[in-house]
Amino acid sequence: MGALLEELPRASRITVIRLRSLGDCVLTTPALGILRRFRPDVRVSVVVEPAWRAIFEGNPDIDEILSPTVRSVRQFRPDVCLNLHGGRRSAWMTRLSGARYRAGFGHYRHRFAYNLRIPRAQEILGVDRTVHTAEHLASAIFHLGAPITEIPRAQLVAAGQEPPAAVIHPVAATPEKTWMAEGFLEVARRLQASGADVVFIGSESDDLSRFQEFRTIRGAPLGKIKNLLAAATIFIGNDSGPAHMAAAFGVPSVVIFGPSDPAIWGPWRTAGEVVRAPRGIRAVTVDQVLGALARLRVAA
Repeated sequence: MGALLEELPRASRITVIRLRSLGDCVLTTPALGILRRFRPDVRVSVVVEPAWRAIFEGNPDIDEILSPTVRSVRQFRPDVCLNLHGGRRSAWMTRLSGARYRAGFGHYRHRFAYNLRIPRAQEILGVDRTVHTAEHLASAIFHLGAPITEIPRAQLVAAGQEPPAAVIHPVAATPEKTWMAEGFLEVARRLQASGADVVFIGSESDDLSRFQEFRTIRGAPLGKIKNLLAAATIFIGNDSGPAHMAAAFGVPSVVIFGPSDPAIWGPWRTAGEVVRAPRGIRAVTVDQVLGALARLRVAA
C-alpha cells in the first residue's frame, strides 16, 4: 500500500497513545497539529493517564481524550492506533486496540504489537544529527504520509487568565537535575527589584518552604498552571515538564540543564536560553542565569 494517511477513507478514526509524562505529552501536540492539518476529516483520540489529561484539554486537534484502558480504546473503534509511548503497557493496548493498522517505532521494544513499524526520525527526516523530541514524535506522522514540513510549536489551551508574573520552577525529578535553591532565590530577588511579580511553582510533593518570601503555588491543578504560564512574562526553571509548557505558550524561557541533552529536551520554538556547566548543574552560577535573562532582554 501507499502512504497510509493518504489512503485512509474520509472520517476514519485514529487513536494516539501517549500515556505520560508531562513534557512528553506537551511535545506530542506538534505531531497532532500536523496530523489535523493534513487530514482535517479524521477523528482523533488521545490516550493519556489522568494526571496529564489537562495537557490535551481544549486542544482543537483532538476530538476525544480516552482513559488508558483497552476497553476505552476499543469503544472508540480506531482504524489506526499509533503508539507514541512505546512501553509494554502501551504496546499491549495497541495490539488489543482492534485497529486494522497498528503503528509504533520499530526501534522500541515490544515490536510484536505493530504491523506498521516506523523507522528512526533521522531516517524519516533525512538528517544525521540528534533530533529534538518534538521532531522525533512528529516524524511518525510524516512516515505515515503527511508531507514533511516545519514542525510547529507545541499547543496548549488555557481555560482562564492569571495576572502576568515571572514564573520559577525550582524543582526537578532528581538532584542532578536540580539547581541550587540559593541561586533561584537570588535571581528572584533581582527580578522583584526590577518590578516583576515572582511566583514559584511546584507539585504537591515538592517542598517550596525555601521560597516563602515570594508567592508560591504548590500542588495546583494542571489547568491552573496552564493559565499561569499562558500569562507569564518569563519562565526560569530546571529541565522539567513546566519548561515545555512555558515554551508551548511562547514564553521566553531560561532552562537550567544537568545531564539531559538540550538538543533533545531544550525549549521548542520559543525564545529560549539553555544554561549548563561542564561540572554539573550545581556549578551553574547566578551570573550565567542573569546573563541568559539579559540576552532575552529581561530586566533583572
